Amino acid sequence: MTDPDSRTSDNIPPVHGSTAVPTGADAEPTAAEEAAAEAEVDPPHKEWWEDQRLPWQGAPRKVDKQCWAAIALLGVYGMVLLPLRPILLGLDSYVLATVTGSNIAMADIGAKAATGPEPWWWVALLVAAATSVKFDWIFWWAGKLWGRGIIEVMAGRSKWAARTGAAAERLARKFGGPAIFLAWFIPFLPGAIVAAFVGDVGMRLRRYMLIDFFAALCYRGLWMYLGYQIGEPAKDLVKVIAKYANYFAIAMLVFIVVGTFIRTRREQQAKAS
Repeated sequence: MTDPDSRTSDNIPPVHGSTAVPTGADAEPTAAEEAAAEAEVDPPHKEWWEDQRLPWQGAPRKVDKQCWAAIALLGVYGMVLLPLRPILLGLDSYVLATVTGSNIAMADIGAKAATGPEPWWWVALLVAAATSVKFDWIFWWAGKLWGRGIIEVMAGRSKWAARTGAAAERLARKFGGPAIFLAWFIPFLPGAIVAAFVGDVGMRLRRYMLIDFFAALCYRGLWMYLGYQIGEPAKDLVKVIAKYANYFAIAMLVFIVVGTFIRTRREQQAKAS
């Protein structure tokens, strides 16, 4: 005889009119569970401006787009100009000074002044200085708009950029206006970060550009003076540089393309993981 208390639920007949409640795997998902499942299958769409690598927070304003476009166009300009440098080096030094503000052009004009009459050297110096600073206001503008955001973007491209960027920011923080001048004479120091910093702390554009132009004038003038002191050998050196500039330009272009490809691959792998 079976003990009544030992009967399982399988032996108990269902009560008439009642509905069995599904449990475990047979239970229907709730609305919250369905929403979570849909989110896993179809993640929410992100706007392009939500990229953490951009210098601003939130939806960009019109002025943000304009400044970012100016920086992008500046990068394109530099890439286009790079393979053209060998051609420019073969042109007259005054043309080279006008287009690029080149140190080589300054040294060559200085050497010509040492070996013969060169009455327009001062015009070349002024034009070269103006050419050298013609785009610097863009980084001042970016600093005014985004502050540390643009500094972190420029310093975050590589470990080398981070080190030099930190050095530039320390210099700007310590010296302020004079840092704009010093950045021209310290090798590998990114003047763009100094420009962004002084823009962030509220320096007026006119003051920044005056200091920047004066620094460029002194720096290019130094190269012209070196060419003047060296004389004829400086002209010969310029010819040698022009001769091998094609190979240098090709090497630089390959370096940039390969570096960009490697960086893109690493970013894709980081996102995938």
